[in-house]
Amino acid sequence: MASSLITPSRAKDKKPTIGFVNLGCSKNQVDSEVMLGTLVAGGFQLTGDARAAEVVIINTCGFIEEAKQESINSIIEHGRLKKSGSCRVLIAAGCLAQRYQGELLKELPELDGVVGTGEFGRIAEICRSLLAPKKRQQRLWLGQPPYLHDADTPRVRLGTPHSAYLKIAEGCNRNCAFCAIPIMRGKQRSRPIDSIVAEAKRLAKEGVKELNLISQDTINYGVDLGLKQGLTALLRELVTLDDVRWIRPFYLYPQQVTDELLDLYAGEARITKYLDMPLQHISDGMLKRMHRLGDRKHLTKLVERIRTKIPGVFFRTAFIVGFPGETDTHFEELKQFVLDMEFDRVAVFLYSDEEGTSAVDLDRKVDQAVMEERRNELLALQESISESRNREYLGRTIDVLVDGVSEESDRLLEARHQGLAPEIDGVVYCERGVAKPGEFIAVTVTDVTGYDLIAQSAGQTDKPSPSSSSPPGLFMPKKIGAGYR
Repeated sequence: MASSLITPSRAKDKKPTIGFVNLGCSKNQVDSEVMLGTLVAGGFQLTGDARAAEVVIINTCGFIEEAKQESINSIIEHGRLKKSGSCRVLIAAGCLAQRYQGELLKELPELDGVVGTGEFGRIAEICRSLLAPKKRQQRLWLGQPPYLHDADTPRVRLGTPHSAYLKIAEGCNRNCAFCAIPIMRGKQRSRPIDSIVAEAKRLAKEGVKELNLISQDTINYGVDLGLKQGLTALLRELVTLDDVRWIRPFYLYPQQVTDELLDLYAGEARITKYLDMPLQHISDGMLKRMHRLGDRKHLTKLVERIRTKIPGVFFRTAFIVGFPGETDTHFEELKQFVLDMEFDRVAVFLYSDEEGTSAVDLDRKVDQAVMEERRNELLALQESISESRNREYLGRTIDVLVDGVSEESDRLLEARHQGLAPEIDGVVYCERGVAKPGEFIAVTVTDVTGYDLIAQSAGQTDKPSPSSSSPPGLFMPKKIGAGYR
């Protein structure tokens, strides 16, 4: 891989090489793509072989304890390349860098620089300064977060060419007791609609068929710009793009969900019938301690309203177990809610104390072993529900987007119907040779597993079929800590 990215040149003309490690959620991935684009535009050359890189950048995640530890381990691992590889400069960027700043430089002497979430646009300038022939000195770059790119900012996209993440805002104005994202990302700053649409058009020209809209608080998009129904207004513009087949908003907070928004979901074929809405808990006592708006009655009615407004919607949510004060009774209430609601997918996070959040000072902490037991129990329950929901597809012909050859077998392709988001919801397996990556085909489902479908090709398709519009229910990219809001 490295050789394909490095072109021969005379030593005096050789561009400095960059190795890049992307950790964290899809929002971090966009930050990585922006930094990579900025570096290429700034005269650097990218390599997939970190051993050949003169500069190695780790875009860190600081969402939960597991993600923080993974980031630190990656810094230590790549720090060894200063002895065994070509590395001259090692940089930690992103959320962990913003949050712990000087502590990282002190505890990890192999680091040369720390770049916070407000300085991504200066990454090429920063790399040049650290490569300059002078006495080595560790440095911090910590501007006011968050950096917000625009339609003209260059990007080198990671992942499949036909699917892209489109960041519509940065930061968050919520006050969830467990979450440190506002500390790392600052207050919400939304991009103007025209900037987002311009970038979407550019992505469509590059061959993107699926736009995944992301931010920390997507339902709140545009409030800081004075828009009352910003997400609805944005979607009305994006659905006019002829070359985009699927538009998928992520991270909808369970408040401010208007009938106008739900009607738009239901009526526009290009908006996937897919709701990603982290609820975090269902017990009124837990929701109050978490500083989450709403209660069980409100959330139950909201789920029912969404399903009524958008028939066949695929519903994904997330919960936290082990939040301080969570009793067996609270957990049993959560289990019963999951059983009653029959969500299509459920993510389960273990609570962890995050410095700077109000939950750190709460009493009645839950033992780690109890938290893990509750997570396993909830996931086992949900796997059975997800498989049952999948069985509703048996015998149906649906439209899928082909992603590429399966990692499980080179005889199979992996594809997704509109109820399966990239990387997190499962895949549809079909025989290889029936289509190319980025193409939509019709398939008939013949078997199911807990989270995946197995199907046979029914032919290529250019337009969505009625059955698929309403389903039931390069470098070193790595996903850690999906920052559910």
